[in-house]
Parts: sequence; structure tokens; C-alpha cells
Amino acid sequence: MEKKIGLITILTNDIAPMRHFYSKVLGFNIIEDLGNYVEFKNEGVRFAICTREVMHEHTSHHSYTETRSGQSFELAFPVGSPHEVDRAYSLVVEMGATPIKAPEMMPWGRKTAFIADPEGNIHEIYSEKIEN
Repeated sequence: MEKKIGLITILTNDIAPMRHFYSKVLGFNIIEDLGNYVEFKNEGVRFAICTREVMHEHTSHHSYTETRSGQSFELAFPVGSPHEVDRAYSLVVEMGATPIKAPEMMPWGRKTAFIADPEGNIHEIYSEKIEN
């Protein structure tokens, strides 16, 4: 097995609001839409959303039908300058992202903001590192 991630898939029970969020709010272009599986154009690793039902059908594993709670993962979106973090955060919140934390300079030297998708997954928007 090659030691690299080739695809990140976010599982959901309700794909319509997730499709809208990732395509319309965050602006990812859809390259494949099978109704219960949607893949987006992304540089590098492939990126998709898929219903838990589909994964259960194909694996018969019970974990795809269990209700989960709590943050399991985070996606982080680079935007360039600290000013671009402010702009991107305002835009995606205006378009429907749930605001979690407004942009702020972090101790690790990046301006960072946090938003959530329709299922409550918290994601990060961040700037390039600013050297003091």
C-alpha cells in the first residue's frame, strides 16, 4: 500500500445541504454527482461527500449506521494573506456557513477563523505564516 491519502470522504445522513455547502458556500466544483455520492474538483487529494447508507450497503458494517457525536475531523482551507482570511470568513458566513470563531492571529503565526458545515463539522480558514 502506498503511504498517501488519495481521497477524503465526508459521510452524511442528509446529502443535499452538504452538497449545497461544499459547492455553493465554499465554491468547490462538482465533478461527479451520483445523488448519494458527490465528488468535488480539488487540487491534490480527491474530496467527496457520501451517504452513510451507501457505505453500509457496500460494506455491511454496522459502524456506518451508528449515530456519532463530537468533532471527528477538521478540514483546513488556506487562503493566503491574513486579510484574505477576514474576507473569506465574511463571505462564507454570509453564504450560510455557521460561524464558530472570527478571524484571529494565532500563537503559531497564522490568522485563523473557524466555521461549521450543516452537520456541525468545524473547519478552519487560515493564512500563510506571518514571521515576526
